[in-house]
Amino acid sequence: MAAHVALRALTEDDRDRVLAWRNSPEVSAYMYTDQLIAADDHARWLAAALDDPRRRYWIIEMDGAPVGLANLADIDVMNGRCAWAYYLADPAVRGKSIGAVVELMVLDIVFGEMGLTKLWCEVLHSNTAVWRLHQKFGFTQEALLRDHVRKGGEAHDVVGLGLFAHEWAAARPGMVERLQRQGFALS
Repeated sequence: MAAHVALRALTEDDRDRVLAWRNSPEVSAYMYTDQLIAADDHARWLAAALDDPRRRYWIIEMDGAPVGLANLADIDVMNGRCAWAYYLADPAVRGKSIGAVVELMVLDIVFGEMGLTKLWCEVLHSNTAVWRLHQKFGFTQEALLRDHVRKGGEAHDVVGLGLFAHEWAAARPGMVERLQRQGFALS
């Protein structure tokens, strides 16, 4: 039987957990920065994240246990767009389609609940599994940002991907069917 995946709003109570995740090698390998995040810097980031109407954050839960973080950023209602990102903090939950379920849930929020028309994301080029997953959901590569991020003293390319609401409407039935075949209860 497939795991139950849910999103719940990030709260101040998640501060220590999210700091540990952000500083873990399993997560920081895919972030734009390498440096260890200090507790006071993280506290400022969290306060700003919880207070900024142009951002939304959720804790990803699998069978009731926190396993990752998803977010929207640069929410621009006037232009009908925003950016998004997510990570699964525990490598043991990767490869179980949890990321795909999260992607479906976030896309439904963005294009359904929020009524936006475009979603954008950036992924390190070396994170092939994630940018290919986005493409399965209908995202199109719109940019290759060469030597865009420095990690470990080396420059890394970043793939920029975009998805429009009408593209998601066309791709959604197939993605729901695929995940239902894997045992996930979706509507």
